[in-house]
Amino acid sequence: MNGYSKRVFNLAYQFCGSYQEAEDLTQDIFLKLHGVLPKFDSSKSFAAWLLTLAKNHLIDVYRKSKWEKANRDDFEDVLNRAESKSNPERDLVRAERQKMLWKALDELTPETRMAVILRDIQGKAYEEVAEILDLPLGTVKSRINRGRLQLAMALKERKGECHDL
Repeated sequence: MNGYSKRVFNLAYQFCGSYQEAEDLTQDIFLKLHGVLPKFDSSKSFAAWLLTLAKNHLIDVYRKSKWEKANRDDFEDVLNRAESKSNPERDLVRAERQKMLWKALDELTPETRMAVILRDIQGKAYEEVAEILDLPLGTVKSRINRGRLQLAMALKERKGECHDL
């Protein structure tokens, strides 16, 4: 995978939570890219333009299908098994926390979830998120703040559902 496909795949995976679904979405996005590439304005950042295209495609797919998040754990299980010094109790608590976080993320609107994923999970700067989402900086900051508050409330509510957290 080249740098662009990794970025698109990561965005797709973080948005849908399924390794296989993310691979399929990444392929769909690059097929779509092939069709719209002549419209690219070379005075702009290609990476930001591509991620905007990817973001729009992911939101469209989400709105059309409202896919299930059932396969999210497959990829996380592979990552967890790859850790050389695993502690079963710690891994169980970590897995429960990850599930709680993904469930809470699922409750956000697609637009808010995308802003939170880009900023807090992918670590992009606010300005880069604004460029990718094609929104004013203030709107991006507002969405991220609102998303964080909603996540905090959802996680606080769910905390009682899982023990040892």
